[in-house]
Amino acid sequence: MKHRGRHRRRRRGAALRAVLTGTALALTAAATLISVSQAEVTDGPGALKPLSSPADTGRLRLQEQLTPAGTLDRLSASMGRPVGVDAVLASADRAMRTSADCSSADRASLPVTPAVTRAYCWDPADSAGTDWRPASLTTSGDADDDGVWGTHRVVLAGWTHSASGGRSDERGLARVAFVNADDPARLAYRWVLLVVPVDGGRDYRGLASGISGMVWYQDKLLVTARTGGADALYVYDLDRILRVGVDGPAIGRVPGGWSADGYRYVMPAIGSYRFTGGRCGRSGPPCPGALALDRSTVPDSLVAAEWTAPDGDRSARLWRYAFSTSAAHEGLLGTDAAGQVTAVEAYRTRAAGIRGVLSYRQPGADDASWYVGRLPGSRDGHGGLWRQDAEGAKAAHCGADGSHRCWAEAAGSLSYWQETGEVWSLSDRMLFALPLAQLDHSLG
Repeated sequence: MKHRGRHRRRRRGAALRAVLTGTALALTAAATLISVSQAEVTDGPGALKPLSSPADTGRLRLQEQLTPAGTLDRLSASMGRPVGVDAVLASADRAMRTSADCSSADRASLPVTPAVTRAYCWDPADSAGTDWRPASLTTSGDADDDGVWGTHRVVLAGWTHSASGGRSDERGLARVAFVNADDPARLAYRWVLLVVPVDGGRDYRGLASGISGMVWYQDKLLVTARTGGADALYVYDLDRILRVGVDGPAIGRVPGGWSADGYRYVMPAIGSYRFTGGRCGRSGPPCPGALALDRSTVPDSLVAAEWTAPDGDRSARLWRYAFSTSAAHEGLLGTDAAGQVTAVEAYRTRAAGIRGVLSYRQPGADDASWYVGRLPGSRDGHGGLWRQDAEGAKAAHCGADGSHRCWAEAAGSLSYWQETGEVWSLSDRMLFALPLAQLDHSLG
């Protein structure tokens, strides 16, 4: 793949790690830390319960459906030669502010404990009084194990428009902020609208889907599909970003060219994965809510958490799919001869309202730990973050009342940047990072 960069030097990453781990920001009020086991916290998620019966694992099976190459080529021929990530970053027109320049309300959305090492808020034009909300992220640390894509460090943040507010033709749309993170003090970004080719590539429509989770792996971006349907994931190609020539509110082909609701770039879906068992829900396949990449498995794997209501009585399922090791299937999930994907591991957890998931096996450990970031039952205020395995669950406690609601407000995805040792996440207001070692220390 022409953008992979394992040959590049890693000294820059080592220097960055030293800066990040040595400069924790005083962003939140001091908290009293108590690391507790499930036995001490009655509302904790407990130990993971393995799911191995065919009835359980069969519900997780996917069917790969790739868009015909002719459809994608027809769209590109009409719109112009595709561009890559570099072109989008070079045209970044939004600046992120570091925590010191963010409002107190922005900073209040950050985790209480552990303290983050760096944090950023979005351009006010995108965050103040809009119907768009961020929920998912992934980084070039997921895309390539040296953490760099081409010559850049990149963070992708997925936003979804309200399905009920704002202009009717914008409702439910999905967009991605391509964030240039080369300079930790000066992050800048550009929007790309996610679309789906229609009519054999003669047109496209906006992706109407809540992208609560996404993973960038090699040259592909996998995002969650709308809850309640048979589609589980949509797939995008980072080398197939297209420029739009008409600046207008329409989406698709218009007189004089192509339009994308005012955005300069679109990225068309190149395929999807559908549950073979039909629509997701309580009695069928689990609706994916959060996604993450796990590089500690062989081969690398995609992990997912089920979307459930934080106030409900439904426990959630956690599971993983292996990525393909075939050069002809780069960045896609591993399939059998029929194009189907089988989960290689699955669990049930008593956690509900999971909005961030991460799986990672520490060197020397027998099994992976699963981290789940949860919304509070009231849907307001800070959520909790738990580390689970087959033995039990642990979370940090904070404040005078010893609450475990120490994580971010309206918490979103978790993403581990292996090259720097950081976990990236976001609240509904801010993008932030902290070392995994620091997070583990807070959990005991």
